[in-house]
Amino acid sequence: MRRFHRVATAVMVAALTATGLTACGDDAGDGEANVLKLWHYESENSAMGIGWDRAIEIFEEEHPGVEVRFERKAFEQIQQNAGMIINSDEGPDIMEYNKGNATAGLLSSQGLLADLTEEATARGWDTALSPSLQTTARYDNGVMGSGAWYGVPNYGEYVMVYYNTELFAEHGVSVPTTLAEMTAAMDTFVAAGITPLGMSGAEYPAGQLFYLLALSRADRAFVNDYQLYENPVDFQADPLRYGAQTFAEWVEKGYVASDSASLKAEDMGTAFIAGNVPMIVSGSWWFGRFKSEISYDWDTFLFPETSLHLGSSGNIWVVPETSKAKNLAYDFIDITLRPEIQALIGNNGGVPVAGDPATISDEKDRKLIEDFNTISAQDGLAFYPDWPVPGYYDVLVSGMQGLINKSRSPEEVLDAIAKPYQDGVAEITRD
Repeated sequence: MRRFHRVATAVMVAALTATGLTACGDDAGDGEANVLKLWHYESENSAMGIGWDRAIEIFEEEHPGVEVRFERKAFEQIQQNAGMIINSDEGPDIMEYNKGNATAGLLSSQGLLADLTEEATARGWDTALSPSLQTTARYDNGVMGSGAWYGVPNYGEYVMVYYNTELFAEHGVSVPTTLAEMTAAMDTFVAAGITPLGMSGAEYPAGQLFYLLALSRADRAFVNDYQLYENPVDFQADPLRYGAQTFAEWVEKGYVASDSASLKAEDMGTAFIAGNVPMIVSGSWWFGRFKSEISYDWDTFLFPETSLHLGSSGNIWVVPETSKAKNLAYDFIDITLRPEIQALIGNNGGVPVAGDPATISDEKDRKLIEDFNTISAQDGLAFYPDWPVPGYYDVLVSGMQGLINKSRSPEEVLDAIAKPYQDGVAEITRD
């Protein structure tokens, strides 16, 4: 069983400081490269966007004559077309990409990503990053957790409940510590004519809520079975049955709007920013944007009554095998792991892999990192529901839309998402 522990900040900083910045050279794959094409999908005012903008400045200062050609891409654009993109002449030299078997794992098994193992050893990434953070960096025949390095994370992430403290106070609702208290709070909002949970059925949020509900009745053995294929998973049994049935009940009770099946994550996020919904269940990737755009008082709490939470290292830097500037890409990764960039991420609402709450000035930012450290310390990172097999993201989106618009029963949805999972696992694990 994998154990997930808090990153030791002092060890991390020392290792990164000792590693330093490797000079740009003319090694194989770079030649006289004077351009680094870099893609990511973080918003400009997000913690990572702010940190990586500064990293680009440092990179260009330390690599005179080298231009960084940065393009911001949509998450869905990279998610759906990554294989085609990086296998073309128009692809980037370094790219932020979603971690997990169905994404980075799949591309690594197809030979589309550069093997970073040698660089990880030479630059100290293998000692700077804890085993838990390395889980999403390493893949063996497309399965995460062991094998060669195909990506490098420099931040963490997890899913929590964002809530509008002003709406809570107005309706006499306290922060729930149990699921019973949470449903009671949502009943209060429904009685007042307010839909308690903002939702997106057309993208990831609905599937993440389903998985989180399942995790509230799960243990680490289930996570290992579902994510790492240690044993077969029965989709018609708890905890997945509980997740689907409870999700359907929440729709029936008006906790989730039935017309949210067609909404995108951006719609959910902007509804919360506007103060139109009391709560959303989503990830730390929203945190920096909410800090900069929300004008009312808001806060967060961990989903109640569970020790397992959606989360992991953040997305990873990958280097396409076709990159013409591999060494420049490795240098940029080094910069994003420096203490200066890590502190910048932490002080702008992100979750740095070397996050020391004592060094974070803002109370909200400090709590964000403290909660992540709490989850990590109790072995509570359970990854994401779409990770196990390629193509599963779209399967889950379709299934959850069926629950939201009530076109399919929980049992029908569980059957619909079971077969693609089982077929995918069989394909990955076959000899």
